Amino acid sequence: MSDAAKIVMDAVRAADHDRYLSALYAPSDKRNALFSLYAFNAEIAGIRDRIREALPGEVRLQWWRDVIAADDDGAAAGHPVAVALKATISAHDLPKRAFDNMLDARIFDLYDDPMPSRTDLEGYCGETAAALIQLASMVLAPTEAPGFAELAGRAGCAQATTGLLLLLPLHRRRGQCFVPADILAAAGSSPEEFVSGDGGPGAQRAVAAMTALAREHVSAFEKGASSLPVSLRPAFLPLALSRAYLDRMESPRSSPLNGVVRLSALRRHWLLLRRATKGWPPL
Repeated sequence: MSDAAKIVMDAVRAADHDRYLSALYAPSDKRNALFSLYAFNAEIAGIRDRIREALPGEVRLQWWRDVIAADDDGAAAGHPVAVALKATISAHDLPKRAFDNMLDARIFDLYDDPMPSRTDLEGYCGETAAALIQLASMVLAPTEAPGFAELAGRAGCAQATTGLLLLLPLHRRRGQCFVPADILAAAGSSPEEFVSGDGGPGAQRAVAAMTALAREHVSAFEKGASSLPVSLRPAFLPLALSRAYLDRMESPRSSPLNGVVRLSALRRHWLLLRRATKGWPPL
């Protein structure tokens, strides 16, 4: 492994350990490409953490657009993740439009505007996590990947909604609300109330509704997951952890409102190994 490839891999291991572990189950000749996709995702997902102001964040997203659109590697020079991503896009003929959509979706992260509705949330999930699963599938098995685009959509909504629940303490500290306004209204709350103090009396109901939404997508994914070919499993492997995270969240002592919900390293390794080797059973 080259020094540049190791930098990219280490970036994923530090920023997105679940996807890092999943990529290790991919064939060795596909791993660097997956790491480049996951490192890019971590880069753009973490812009809000590194750049506090929205406008410089948008400038950074535009830099990525320009890098991806360029026909040469000049703009990417000196940035290992950008160089690796460009190589992956070229080698696997990945659609640049998918990356544009992903970057557009990430603009939402830079502001404190509330998520308007469940439909908007699912659109956000589709352009971020679901798109990433589909791109990884195209790297792993380009012939088979298109037949599982709908399943990737369900998987992405399940994974992203679960991930937003895991990040809930961070988002609330920022005053940022990814819980859709229509879900909050049904729970007797509002974006402003949800991010302040203890979240108000409707906070637990809103979290329960978000958990139910995540479970709905997990169940829909699992209904079709038994048909996944072995070649595509690594792209979907993070879903092996979603149900376990949601189970932990529903424990009164582990509510996302109370702090970060975690799974032990041993538990995560076991769940990933089981799905990587045996897949998902028919339901």
